Amino acid sequence: MSDLRALGAVLRLFFNGRRGVLLAGIVLSALAIASGVALLGLAGWFITATAIAGASTATALAFDLFAPSAGIRFFALARTATRYAERLVTHDATLAVLAELRERLFRGWSVPGAAGRLVNRPTALLFRLTLDIDALDSLYLRVLVPTGAALAVTLGSAYALALVDPRLGLAFAVIVLLGGFGIPIWAVRAARRPARRRAHALEVLRSRAVDLVAGQVDLLMAGRLGARCDGLAEADARLAQADDALNRIEAGTGAAISVLGWLVLALAVIAVAALSEVRAVEPAIAALVLLVVLASLDPFGLLRRGAVELERALIAARRVAPRLASSGPAITVEPPSPGIAVRLEQVDLRPERAARPALIGLVLTVRTGERIALIGASGAGKSTLIAALAGEIGVAAGRLEALAATQLTQRTELFQDSLAENLRLASPDADDEELIAALDAAGLRDLLARLPDGLATRLGEGGLGLSGGQARRLALARLVLSDAPLWLLDEPTEGLDAATADQVMACLWARAGDRTVIIATHLEREAAGADRLVLLSQGRLERVVARGEPAFATVLAGLRAR
Repeated sequence: MSDLRALGAVLRLFFNGRRGVLLAGIVLSALAIASGVALLGLAGWFITATAIAGASTATALAFDLFAPSAGIRFFALARTATRYAERLVTHDATLAVLAELRERLFRGWSVPGAAGRLVNRPTALLFRLTLDIDALDSLYLRVLVPTGAALAVTLGSAYALALVDPRLGLAFAVIVLLGGFGIPIWAVRAARRPARRRAHALEVLRSRAVDLVAGQVDLLMAGRLGARCDGLAEADARLAQADDALNRIEAGTGAAISVLGWLVLALAVIAVAALSEVRAVEPAIAALVLLVVLASLDPFGLLRRGAVELERALIAARRVAPRLASSGPAITVEPPSPGIAVRLEQVDLRPERAARPALIGLVLTVRTGERIALIGASGAGKSTLIAALAGEIGVAAGRLEALAATQLTQRTELFQDSLAENLRLASPDADDEELIAALDAAGLRDLLARLPDGLATRLGEGGLGLSGGQARRLALARLVLSDAPLWLLDEPTEGLDAATADQVMACLWARAGDRTVIIATHLEREAAGADRLVLLSQGRLERVVARGEPAFATVLAGLRAR
């Protein structure tokens, strides 16, 4: 996605629900700066006019001190009030928008099929939710707000100067707009490469830090801890180099804007001197003009940080805009007719980005309450079919119908939360009695009795503190809590010792009840409880063998024993 398209998509989301508040923030920023410009100009005019009026008694007595004093107080209070309101409105609106974007991005990655792409790079979603979303705050706070305020203040100041002399106002507007926005545009172009290097270095640094902390024991045992620490230091050094380059660009931008300000002020002095010589402007007005010109360049100084961070925001926009703009086509699984759990009619399945279909021409009907074992060599398509039945991938051709399903994947996903909350992922409204019953069904009552805080006991990251068998049983308890009529099991005892695996399978078959169970396996112990064996080979359904047929025992014996 191009920069402009990605930026447009993000800005539409920014202003979609909070357009009024975000525009109010820009207006308040412009009012705060304009109040400061007016305060400085009016104060300069007042001091100069007072000095001139004091030259004689008559002018001193006639001079009105109260109106200018009231104006100065008004602008001083207005600057303080609008600055406070601007900070309050802009930061509150930005935080609210970023929270909405973060939730929308998470939902976008939670749709069927999308989450599976993050399995081999789990830190990617973390970086999108943190680094990239956080980078988008610069888009509003450091780019849009200062740009809008600078444009409004410049045009307002030019109008005020044009009341003194139209040529003065026009020249001021042309020079300030061209120079004031030209310098930040140069900074944006200069910061492009170091900003990209910084974004890459920061992501590498965080990824390596996460890997180092999570795998420090394994790295120490393998003698690779020192090498990983060196890699972390190398990434940190690259990040520091990119930061130095960006800081130099920011400092150069600030210096260039300062030079522009003094240049514009010098030109204003020459212009005012020329107007004063022909008596076209009074001394007090001349002081006001010079001070207005001096203060009108201040908002452009706010753009220097935004200029060097704009590329970072563009990188983030390119990464997250496709997922924010659309969650992609929905994958729907049609319900079958009564008495049928699954029906496949000439179904072709091709995972996303696969060069060719993984399964072709599948024809299969599974009755409700039936137990099916999908068998075949690794890569035969067992997990692909399970994913299609779960609604994780869509069909490339044919028709697929299936009941609502719950899936037990090869990996046991546990979170750093209480035991109860890990279980309630399957049934958010389950009470403690239902949770205990599910743990009992999975053979974990003894574990629950040993835990210090019972269901409130917090698990470590990834279920740290539980053995592999206990974690698998906990996943089984979560499966039991689900009221889905179709269970999809993908190698449920992989990696468990024989005794634990037999206990898990016995518990699973006992708790399945009248549910339909489809299990993808290459192990005899997992397929032994099936009513039919479905053999997949080279992307096709090769044969179906029912219990009681002579070939059933032969096919079952051909599977791996353990």
